[in-house]
Formats: sequence, C-alpha cells, structure tokens
Amino acid sequence: MGRSISSSSSRDDYKFLKIVDARAALNQKVNLIGVVIETGLPKQSKGTDCFCGIKIIDESYPSPGISVNFFAETMDKLPQVLTVGDIIQLSQVVMKTHGPDIYALFNKKYSSFAIFDGKNNSTFIPYQCSKYHAREQDKKFILDLMKWLVDHKIDTGLTDLHSLKEIREGERFNLLCKIVHVCEVEKDKWMLLVWDGTDTPPVTINTKLEEENENPLPLQPVDFTLQRDILCTLPPLGTVLRVTVDRCNEKLGINFLKSNRWVKLINIRCELHTALWHAVLMPFTRVCYLSDEDDIVLQRMRQYDERRKSKWGWMPLSSFPWPSDITETDYANIPFVSLMRALANPRVVGKFHCVVRVVAAFPWLAEDFRSPSGIYRIRLTLEDPTARIHAYLYKEDAEQFFDGYPSVYALTKKRNLLLGTSEDDDGSEVSDYFRNPPWIRCCLKSYPIDDSDVWGSRNFRVFATTLKA
Repeated sequence: MGRSISSSSSRDDYKFLKIVDARAALNQKVNLIGVVIETGLPKQSKGTDCFCGIKIIDESYPSPGISVNFFAETMDKLPQVLTVGDIIQLSQVVMKTHGPDIYALFNKKYSSFAIFDGKNNSTFIPYQCSKYHAREQDKKFILDLMKWLVDHKIDTGLTDLHSLKEIREGERFNLLCKIVHVCEVEKDKWMLLVWDGTDTPPVTINTKLEEENENPLPLQPVDFTLQRDILCTLPPLGTVLRVTVDRCNEKLGINFLKSNRWVKLINIRCELHTALWHAVLMPFTRVCYLSDEDDIVLQRMRQYDERRKSKWGWMPLSSFPWPSDITETDYANIPFVSLMRALANPRVVGKFHCVVRVVAAFPWLAEDFRSPSGIYRIRLTLEDPTARIHAYLYKEDAEQFFDGYPSVYALTKKRNLLLGTSEDDDGSEVSDYFRNPPWIRCCLKSYPIDDSDVWGSRNFRVFATTLKA
C-alpha cells in the first residue's frame, strides 16, 4: 500500500496513509488525516441519505487535493467544517475512482471522522466527530500538519474571486463575501443574505411605465420581507445580496451555513429579478469558510471602513464622481446616507439626504400627477444599491420638485428625464421599455400615518428637492 505513518496503537492494522499513497490503494479501506481546503453544501441524495463532499490536502499532495464524499442519515451528521485549514481525521474510508478522478468514500456504517481546529494546538479535542475514540498518538499527526501549515499557504483560489460590483447576469462566478443572515422564507426553504461592502451595478429597467398600475415593481427580488429587527442588523452600506437555492430536485441544506462568517462561494449563478440582483446556489456550489484574520478579508474590511468614514463614500459607487445635476436640494452640504440607513433609522421620524434612481412612478401619465382638486400626489419607486423603497411626492413638496405647475408637456419631459426614458428630437417619447434612470440627489423624510402602528405605517416622502430640467 506504499509509504505510511504507523501509530503505536495496540491495533496493528491502524495506520495513516499519506494522500499520495492512498491514491494508489484503490478499493481498499484506508485511514487519512488532512487539511480541509473546500467543502460542498449538504444536500439530499437521490436515495434516502444526505450527502456532502470536502477536499483535503497534506504535505504529500498539497495541490489540487483529494475529494472525500460523505453519506449520512441526516444532514447534521455530515461534517460541518468551520474554517479552511481545519484538520480532519478519517478512518476506514474506501478509495474509489470516477472517470479519471480518485476520491475517498465515507461509508456511514463503518467509517468515522473527527474535525480539529487547525490553529489551536493547546487542545486536541475535536469540535465534531463520529465514532471517534481519542488516542494519545493522534496528537503527533495533528501537530505535524499544523507545523506544515505554518510554512505552506493554502491555495483556496482567492485570485479567482469576484466582488459584488463585478457580477454579470447569467454568469457563474466565485464570490468572496460575508454571510450576514440565514433565514427561512417558507417551510424548509432558506435564503442567505451575503455582503462584501461593495455595490452591485445598476441595471436597465425593462418594464413599461404603465405596468406600474397593474404589476408594480417589487421592492425585493424574493417574495419575502425581512422583519425590522433583522433589517436593523444588516450593514447600512453596500449591497446585501439575496441568495437562494436553484429550482431543482436536490435539496441543499443552506440552513447549516454559519452566519457572520466570511466565505468563498464557488460556482454560484447570478440572475436579475425585476431589475434586482439575485444569486442562486447550484447543486455543485462549494463553500470555503475563511478566517476573519485572512489577508483578503482584512483588506475588504479596510476598504469598507475607508468608504464608510468618507464624507461622500455613502454615494453609490456607480454614481462617482458625482450624481446627475438635474436635481438640487436645500441641504447640499449635508452628507449622504443610504436607503438602508434610512430604513434602519432608530426613530420613525427622520430626514435623510440620499443619492437614488427613480425606477417607477404611479400614476405614470403626467396628466394624472394631480388630483381633480389640483393637488400633486405621486408614488415614486426609489432605489440605491442597498434597498428599493416607495416615496411620495405630495402637495407643496411636489410643487417645489416640479417648480410649480408646468404644462402636461413639460411635466412629461421632466418625468422622462427622471425615469431615464429616451426621447426623440421633438421631445416625443421613443421607448419606455428600456430605461436607465440617472442617479439624483434628493431629500427624504419618514413619518407614520397611523399612531397605533407607527412602524407598520411608516412612509417616506421626497422634500426640499427641485428637478431643474
């Protein structure tokens, strides 16, 4: 069976094989100890078992590593590795082949595993195990791997990572991000909220203006509204991306993923739902938990802190160097905040200076902007990279916004400019199906309309803002 490291156990047949030697021991039961560099998402197999895969390395086979496939009765019995670089001890796994690939198969009946913190050499107690019996001599193998890791930088493919500002519709990509929340959107259906401190890019709105009447643009890509106590825990700057499971027969156990952990999500797909970004976990998506002290994690946090502390860093990244000048506000020197900061404001009543896009208006016809009694009442749909909200233009605030009571023709031109609708040279509307609204500055105020339910009835209203066109 090749070179091995023998233990001094009373069991003469107990030995750890190096990975390079285990690859030659096809169809044999072997014992391995290695460093975890990658894990798959737990999922329901096509049979009755649950399944996940991990990839491990050791000094004999540092790249690309070998896969270990696990089967168990329930997902919570599968290995749940906490961080890339943790050490796993495997007993009685069988070496198998699938095409050109060699892998280790964990059998729930006779195999066992134990997972250890890869950086803590003060204790040798596994944080998760199955059928594990601690043995004094195992400490040596764990220490040897820890010593090797000090000089060996794990290649987790961190150079092949994207940020949220780089995503493209329909593409598969690898994302370095922080899981900020895991929530159940309906029974046994879960959603991840992930974030990296950057903004998803703005997208073209491809719905007609009149659709806002019967089929208004939703405020989130998934038909699920976060409770306020959860909303207030989310980062106020940078996009929080919704991530769900691909609609397929395989059931992924994303509820086993850990919140408040930085991860590398490998092979996820990006989609657009109603002009809002959304990501999908595939059956073959893999995950690597990263340490908060990882160099690339520290770099991302430094960049975020610099942006958050900057006076103008709260503007959407795609609005730089400055938003459109088609609007002006009465509070030009007040720093901007994001819509998420406005939503999570601890007080119901507040005032905010924001940079937003107007992606829809109701009513959509300029001749309907005023009631029969002559009062402006318009509901705008505003968005920035952090949120999409409704905000109202009403009475005197709308009078200031539109600079009085212009003609229907002039109001239509203002509406088209605001919503990014293209026009012909004579001012007639060409198309409102593909719209790219400009970033504008505006002031918002929040207020309740029902004193018995102040948070549930909280509204936003545009004020102290003038559309100069």
